[in-house]
Amino acid sequence: MSQTDDIIRLQPEPRLSGAVVHGGVVYLAGQVPDDPDGDAEAQTADILAQIDALLAEAGTDRSRILSMQVFLADLADYDAMNRAWDRWLDPAHKPARITVQAKLADPRWRVEITGQAATAR
Repeated sequence: MSQTDDIIRLQPEPRLSGAVVHGGVVYLAGQVPDDPDGDAEAQTADILAQIDALLAEAGTDRSRILSMQVFLADLADYDAMNRAWDRWLDPAHKPARITVQAKLADPRWRVEITGQAATAR
């Protein structure tokens, strides 16, 4: 973690931070699967677990997610992604969400997810 005044950067790497916290909002970097060999459902579950970990590090959780953006390499994976999403989703705190098809940076990646969450009260 690094901190500059009121900006906190979580899991900083050479090109980006895993998340940035500022003004009561957690901004997630695009999260991709640790295991790129899984199908879209497995990759989504992997990514959502990473998001849970980042939110916990920021002192918040999935019930505080405001908006999520899901990028699929192939829209044919929409149902598989949603199976993992639906298992993970807190039904009492559904975020706004968009899902689009996009060419992802690694051809093995089927899913990339980013979003924003409110920090804990």
